[in-house]
Amino acid sequence: MSDSLRRQTLADLLRRTAQRLPHKPGIRCGDTTWTWQAFDAVVSRVAAGLQAEGVAAGERVAVLARNSHGFAALRFALARIGAVLVPVNFMLNADEAAYILRHAGAKMLAVDSGLAELGRAAASKDTQVRRLLWLPSEQAGDPIAGALDFHRLADCAAPVDEPAIDRDALLQIVYTSGTESAPKGAMLTHGAVIDQYVSCIVDGEMAEGDTVLHALPLYHCAQLDVFLGPCVYLGATSLITASPTPDNLLPLIARHRINSFFAPPTVWIALLRSPLFDQLDLSHLRKGYYGASIMPVAVMREIGQRLPHIRLWNFYGQTEIAPLATVLKPEDQLRKPGSAGRPALNVETRVVDDAMRDVAPGAVGEIVHRSPQLLQGYFNDPDRSAAAFEGGWFHSGDLATIDDEGYITVVDRKKDMIKTGGENVASREVEEALYRLEGVSEVAVVGLPHPRWIEAVTAIIVVKPGHTLSEAQVLAHAAQQLSGFKCPKAAVFVDALPKNPSGKLLKRELRQRYQAQFEKA
Repeated sequence: MSDSLRRQTLADLLRRTAQRLPHKPGIRCGDTTWTWQAFDAVVSRVAAGLQAEGVAAGERVAVLARNSHGFAALRFALARIGAVLVPVNFMLNADEAAYILRHAGAKMLAVDSGLAELGRAAASKDTQVRRLLWLPSEQAGDPIAGALDFHRLADCAAPVDEPAIDRDALLQIVYTSGTESAPKGAMLTHGAVIDQYVSCIVDGEMAEGDTVLHALPLYHCAQLDVFLGPCVYLGATSLITASPTPDNLLPLIARHRINSFFAPPTVWIALLRSPLFDQLDLSHLRKGYYGASIMPVAVMREIGQRLPHIRLWNFYGQTEIAPLATVLKPEDQLRKPGSAGRPALNVETRVVDDAMRDVAPGAVGEIVHRSPQLLQGYFNDPDRSAAAFEGGWFHSGDLATIDDEGYITVVDRKKDMIKTGGENVASREVEEALYRLEGVSEVAVVGLPHPRWIEAVTAIIVVKPGHTLSEAQVLAHAAQQLSGFKCPKAAVFVDALPKNPSGKLLKRELRQRYQAQFEKA
């Protein structure tokens, strides 16, 4: 009996939705609207075109592009031919992007017009990339010279030859900065991502009748796999945009009667502060989702007052679990403020001590998970893969407490990850860059509360004797060394950094000491 009778891959999800809801609007972006039937057909033609260009099952194809219908179509076309998606953060510089291209062994890189220069620069830095593929953007534009044209692929007349893959086939490698300078490539299968879709749909009360606005970058697994993927599975209508600014988002929400929207608290705050907020009809917006950081209670209350019909969910997780791990549901937002909620449907979660024993309620421990949603391991990195699964559970690296009702509250990041404006920043990487500045004796980089960024990257510096440094010098140096979102928002100078008797730096004490640094920002 053929295994294809029971196959469940991302391409199968799309095909079934197209058969079930052929004439319903599926994907909208700019001037492009595809019904589910049309989207499925475009995906198949692009898939066939990629095969004609020699892209085979298991081959890695990287994408460096802003949100678009082209990005969405390529994502499912790669799944249809068993190729592996490698999304690249477009906020990285050319060296950082090149590392991912090299490590993943990508031979093709998809870019849009706005990121073509960065893509070419990254691909030229000793990578295996031999071909660029141009993707159309939200705003109409011409293909770039010397690249494959998405529209030409989409005109392919040959039938797609779908390989015999199953739920355990590799779907994507998503690079996470973790806490080391070198990013890790989390390997996620079709099955892991689909099981995560089920958790999202059930715990997030997602439905076929939703009209969802996708505005946060699709290179990030939150927008790609917590929202776009479940929309395809359900047949909910997706509106894709590349600009998460209030002037763009609020008119779209009103004009298209958006009822479901996800953004980190930074974006929700920006919407509230826009003069357009009270000028437009936002009454259809009933489902609001946030993640990446905790929503301040005052902001949560303001959203409830100004959008009285909305219900809020906090989705917590990380790339390695595809990425949803726990959910704080609408009824618990004010009852359990600051909590990340309880494990999602297909996730088992504990908070443990160093001996893997469950901690008592209120005690701090590490969050660990077991779930079919988990990564297979880190690509070409057996040592870090083994360490992540030590003791038979996946180690999240986040420290938390758990209460007597099972609600988890993240209190620290075990390896000092900073989440600023929805982006991960490894403090160690920033510290290493600042140590290259003459005059820096010691530096600790921490995330401090900020009204816009939620967490602001902040450098606490001890200056070498006989040297002088200004904040302007530090920030200018960082700007030369790092991508913009990784740069400190401020530099604070101190005589000494707090340490315990064994010499370990006490970053938690620094966070407490300087928590009011940006109160007037």
